Amino acid sequence: MPNHRIDRDEFVDNVSEEDRDKAVLSMMLVGASWPWTVDEIACELDTQSGAEDSVERLSRAGLLHCLGPFVFPTRAARRADQIGAGSI
Repeated sequence: MPNHRIDRDEFVDNVSEEDRDKAVLSMMLVGASWPWTVDEIACELDTQSGAEDSVERLSRAGLLHCLGPFVFPTRAARRADQIGAGSI
């Protein structure tokens, strides 16, 4: 047995990028409880690198804003959620 500690992020969780992005966006939109920090998102997802990657992808797609340590949904993401565009 190796004598090194295995970080939680080394485990493969078999969650697709799309499912993780949906989970992060859902956290942002349900109950309008934002802003979140990436660390808070990581606690919910149980993976720091997964949270950072998801926030980066969603930010590049124009669905999340990052301001310092804070992350919150864009107006476009909130409006799409209001009209149910994600359920089409």
